[in-house]
Amino acid sequence: MLTEPTARRTLWPVKPLINPVQTEHLVLRPFSCADGHEVFAGITPTLTRFMAFDPPGSFAAFETIGQEWLRLIEQGAEYTFVIRHLQDGRFVGIAAVQRATEGEPELGIWISEREHGQGYGREAVRAVVHWCAERLAAVAYRYPVAVDNVASRRIAEALGGQVVGTEQSAKFASVVYRIPVPGLPG
Repeated sequence: MLTEPTARRTLWPVKPLINPVQTEHLVLRPFSCADGHEVFAGITPTLTRFMAFDPPGSFAAFETIGQEWLRLIEQGAEYTFVIRHLQDGRFVGIAAVQRATEGEPELGIWISEREHGQGYGREAVRAVVHWCAERLAAVAYRYPVAVDNVASRRIAEALGGQVVGTEQSAKFASVVYRIPVPGLPG
């Protein structure tokens, strides 16, 4: 069963480790066990065609992933945010900051298919970049994206990202963007 880390079990629902991040249309909160079923339902084969992972085969398999997210959030090593619509709380997607203690943390995003085309990805990544700029010692952000994922590439470019490399996985070729930290020289 998906449970909060033992040390935080009683505190998390009352006082989250990370305050929510609010934008014009969205609110981003750290992943919690209560989000598990909606997140799992949003991880579809179509959605993950441009992602480094495939959908977990079962909710039990996802629970293992969720427990790891909680552990990494608690350690400050990685931050996984659940994105919800500000007005009605509906699930929109996930934004993540991986390798948060490194000079160039890696950003990731996925938006539920039913929410595509609304600009929520750009809005959420921009919010995460600004959140990180206030809390992490980053000099820039790494943002890998499948070459064919035009929408995600536009997000990086809208944030001033420049292509600095390429990568090849078993699923697709990708480009790596370097997104500057707001307020720091490129």
